[in-house]
Amino acid sequence: MNQDLALSVLSEIMNWDLARCRTEFAWLQLMARFKYDGYRDFVAGLRFVESLADWLQQFKPEHREAAYLFVRTHVLYFGPAEINHLVDHFYPGVVRPFLLDTVASEVGKPRYLLTPAHPKYRDLLRQTLFFGLSDGARIDSFRRATSGIISNEQILLATEIAKPKWDQVLKSLQKDLNDQARFRVLFLIDDFTATGTTLFGKLERFWRDFSNYGIANSHMSPTWDIHVHHYIATADVKENLPIRDAAQRKERKEDWFSDLHFSYSFVLPASMKLSEANTGAFWEVIDQYYNSSIETEHTRKGGGKDVKLGFGQCALPLVLEHNTPNNSIPLLWAETDDSNGEHPMRPLFRRRQRHTHLSGI
Repeated sequence: MNQDLALSVLSEIMNWDLARCRTEFAWLQLMARFKYDGYRDFVAGLRFVESLADWLQQFKPEHREAAYLFVRTHVLYFGPAEINHLVDHFYPGVVRPFLLDTVASEVGKPRYLLTPAHPKYRDLLRQTLFFGLSDGARIDSFRRATSGIISNEQILLATEIAKPKWDQVLKSLQKDLNDQARFRVLFLIDDFTATGTTLFGKLERFWRDFSNYGIANSHMSPTWDIHVHHYIATADVKENLPIRDAAQRKERKEDWFSDLHFSYSFVLPASMKLSEANTGAFWEVIDQYYNSSIETEHTRKGGGKDVKLGFGQCALPLVLEHNTPNNSIPLLWAETDDSNGEHPMRPLFRRRQRHTHLSGI
């Protein structure tokens, strides 16, 4: 659909007068051009304005203004520029400080006296591996950002790798350093976490392979560190992940990682979570236009009697340019029919399901 036509249709849907049209069209065209049109999962031939017009039509006329204002004032969209900035920041902002701290402790000097040119730093960096926990880790972007600093052999697309691959990367390390060299640091990278449910599922699979292959004894130094880094996280998960990890270690004793370090490039403020107090009239819309057919046994793992506020009741207005998290409110991403007699939901930012169920992020 031509954007001018889409804007005309939108003005009719919203019943805007000429003055309001001028104001809103200017904002819509700007945001569509610089942000929202880049969303990867729009249906072919549709972009933001067309999708917004279609999305608003599912609401009764008296609810459309509240829905539009919600998009105007609450939706937080991370586009390619923002995501790439977080990826670029990961090495200088997270990896390098940790490695420098480690070397400073070993040589007995303050960190500010050391640089990445120090031989022990170079060795420690070479003894570090980086794993992507999902496509969201942007491993391709990370490789480009660290070209000439970190070798390709140190950066792996996924954590579920076979024993021969572990042997291959160890052989490459020993060729660069010495025959006795072992890995000392592992970084597991992903784009977003809100509850930690999916994360701990991935950590469980990584631990299974890691322990089954005996990697700790054959490929790692006697003392080694494992870090889990997310480019974006909620304030709740930042607080809860260490607690959950400690509980896991207490329950499983030696059948778990001896220590996990968690880090984040950007933590969403707690005030971003939607509530009746900060959403006004749209709170009623969230409740009234919900379809329970999106609920499964897997969504119930997030707690709550339904997922009106998203998986884990996270109540987020968050959209990532490559997909919308299921922790965001379903009115943004869910698509249903009316076969159960409830309102058929239309998505504004259609979510691509990574699995046959709605796994928690």
